[in-house]
Amino acid sequence: MKLTKKQQTWKNLDTDKVYALADAIEVLREYASKKFDETLEIAIRLGIDVTKADQNIRGMLSLPNGTGKSVRVAVFTENAADEAKNAGADVVGAQDLIDSVAAGNINFDRVIATPDMMPKMSKIARVLGPKGLMPNPKLGTVTNNVADAVKTAKAGQIEYRAEKRGIIHAGIGKMSFATDKLVENAIALIDQLKKVKPASSKGQYILGVSVATTQGPGLKVDAK
Repeated sequence: MKLTKKQQTWKNLDTDKVYALADAIEVLREYASKKFDETLEIAIRLGIDVTKADQNIRGMLSLPNGTGKSVRVAVFTENAADEAKNAGADVVGAQDLIDSVAAGNINFDRVIATPDMMPKMSKIARVLGPKGLMPNPKLGTVTNNVADAVKTAKAGQIEYRAEKRGIIHAGIGKMSFATDKLVENAIALIDQLKKVKPASSKGQYILGVSVATTQGPGLKVDAK
């Protein structure tokens, strides 16, 4: 099979080796794009069964060093519009915003809503849900305190969610970050996952960790 140009660049890289996290990041820097600031992506495979409701891990986490990504926040509210705007929300509205989303206009990355808006938002649940944007009280995105929610989202909060095979994928910072800052973000996510380990999950919990840049190769990392 003919290798792509990128694969030819990576062919001497030992992708079977298990690296210390900081070492893996340094190796990935050699292969990172010079054209744009790539994101460091982490994949954490957990010993869980997501078909069981109590093992379907999902939550929010504020990374200690942020993500380096600009996040557009939409707030659905009737009575806290000024509060949301003053906190830095990019899009604010009520029924008008619902109608806009229903028409296919989605120009935001995170959604926050006040509780009174949730019954009305059922109209767009099928639009926002598949994109992971539907507000959820358990994630703190359905709240009357929209100012704090907006500021937290803007400051570098990420959502983590176990996919079908129990794998958590998350962007934990930009490659322009210092290595120790990326390591701190990774450790914060791993520590958070340990805190929310389901009581019904038996045996080894963290089965594997790997990191990669947006367009780069993936490297295995020592989970310890």
